[in-house]
Amino acid sequence: MAGVDALATAELAAIAARGLLRTLEPLSSAPGAEIEVAGPRGSERLINFSSNDYLGLASDARIAASLAEGARRLGAGAGASRLVCGDFSEAHQLEEELARFEGTESALLFNSGYAANCGLIPALVGPGDAIFSDALNHASLIDGCRLSRAAIHVYPHADVAGLESLLCKASPAQRRLVVSDSVFSMDGDLAPLVALADLCDRHGALLVVDEAHATGVLGPQGRGLVSALGLGARVDARMATLSKAVGVVGAHVSGSRVLRDLLINKARPLIFSTALPPALACAARTAVALLAGREGDERRLRLWRNIEHFAAGLRALGHPAEARSAIFPVVLGTPEKALAAASRLRARGLLVKPIRPPTVPEGTSRLRFALSAAHTETQIAQALEALRAEI
Repeated sequence: MAGVDALATAELAAIAARGLLRTLEPLSSAPGAEIEVAGPRGSERLINFSSNDYLGLASDARIAASLAEGARRLGAGAGASRLVCGDFSEAHQLEEELARFEGTESALLFNSGYAANCGLIPALVGPGDAIFSDALNHASLIDGCRLSRAAIHVYPHADVAGLESLLCKASPAQRRLVVSDSVFSMDGDLAPLVALADLCDRHGALLVVDEAHATGVLGPQGRGLVSALGLGARVDARMATLSKAVGVVGAHVSGSRVLRDLLINKARPLIFSTALPPALACAARTAVALLAGREGDERRLRLWRNIEHFAAGLRALGHPAEARSAIFPVVLGTPEKALAAASRLRARGLLVKPIRPPTVPEGTSRLRFALSAAHTETQIAQALEALRAEI
């Protein structure tokens, strides 16, 4: 153990010297627009601009009641992987509802978005094949690409011409797969999905889209950017999480029935992980019903009013901002600047976590604001006033 401790101590010192040390901060309240953070100096009540709970559903009492009822009826755990004896009818019912929501033939549950991407990509391509990945894709897509052992070609962020150049150079004998986020999690900008679909059609490539930060926020009934652009039939597989706007936990891959069958047989995170507890499927069914119904539309309307209000406020402060998604970066440069700014905002009652490398490229450390339907106009005004001294 002494050797491990010495190694860890040296590594942590090196991380801290670069301003990149991370620590955990437990909450002592339910998630929401205001939270209690249980820190070493006691509990702090903070306005939360760091959550992906875009529609404010994570603490909804109806979803929690469905979770509790499911746990009383079916227990707290699944007991095994789905291919052994951890497969429950509740999971199948949820998958059927998710497929209807997405407008696809089928959907398949995974324990997280990370697990879904790390299972999906290696199931589609392998050694001898080629992947084309946006430079700012999420880490789960990057790691899914690496696990596939296919040749990885990284194209400049959202650069359609750069992607086409790489596709033209690829061997026609290879399977070719283009992977992209739809909403990029650190910048909040949108992928050029129509152009990506056109390129995939021309070059015979598959297209996988990660809708984690678009589901619930964009498109009719919150079905995401793929649906908003009418691209459902041209995207081979969509990954969406249940842990952001949907307010629970887990993820799903939507696509054809034969894709679902392939993933059941080849996606290692599914095959070798204990399944999600069936009670979570009960909670997710309630959340999806809320998301797709009139209340979901009302929450999305509130969210977009907040997005537009915040974007206009940033522009009034001289900071370029577009109302594209619920994510707004305020790039400050160095980790030290981002940490200092986050500390000053916290002193004013705002939780805005600093985002530093390796999550973002060197020189682009930032404050990342995530807007929610649960934020009030007063809370947004407080954030904008606090930012006046920072940008």
